[in-house]
Amino acid sequence: MEMQTHRSMYRFFCSILLLAIGFWARAQEGSNDTVAVARPDAKQIRVGIDISRPVLNQVFRNRRSYEFSLDYSLPKDIYLVAEGGFGGSDVAYEDLRYTSNNSFFRAGIDKSMLQRLFPSDWDYLFVGLRYGVGLVERSDAVYTTVDPVWGSTSGSIEGKKVSAHWAELTAGLRVELLKGFFAGYTVRAKFLITQSVFRELPPAYVAGYGKGEKTTSFDFNFYLQYALRW
Repeated sequence: MEMQTHRSMYRFFCSILLLAIGFWARAQEGSNDTVAVARPDAKQIRVGIDISRPVLNQVFRNRRSYEFSLDYSLPKDIYLVAEGGFGGSDVAYEDLRYTSNNSFFRAGIDKSMLQRLFPSDWDYLFVGLRYGVGLVERSDAVYTTVDPVWGSTSGSIEGKKVSAHWAELTAGLRVELLKGFFAGYTVRAKFLITQSVFRELPPAYVAGYGKGEKTTSFDFNFYLQYALRW
């Protein structure tokens, strides 16, 4: 079942990439008939919050996450992106209990695949790259083992702090609903670089990445954003 879920997420992510490439190809085909209007002096910085996280926090009570975004427009429809947040998870089995908390930061770029047709057009379909770093703190873990001969044994494993690093491929869409107000989504495929840090008692969930026991992770964000222009 888990393998089927990963395959479904992988196919979904590939579909988004193919859709972005299709839009880009279509825009290139029409470039001979329509000339895009440039904005040589326009600049934009945009801040946002992922509104899907509070909902997911209620659905999955053993984990929590809050995420924010910031991006800055560059020429040729490229955006510098910074994202961050915090959260944690709880492991509460009968024979094992511990908690983890972490903050994270991601940085990268997005490239629009749609051709702009007029100066006030800030909508875009994009693909991008990210590099993520998470600072994770795990509490002491309390465990109990049951043996039919020797009986029950209890103990604890000392907590520790680690830093996790991962890379991401992203794709998504942003639409300006009202002047300066945007809504849109980002889908992500994540690849854990520092796999060794979670070999012992991995967190049930690392905010910004996903399940600590997985070397690959797929995720989805839905943002509301506000833009400042000058």
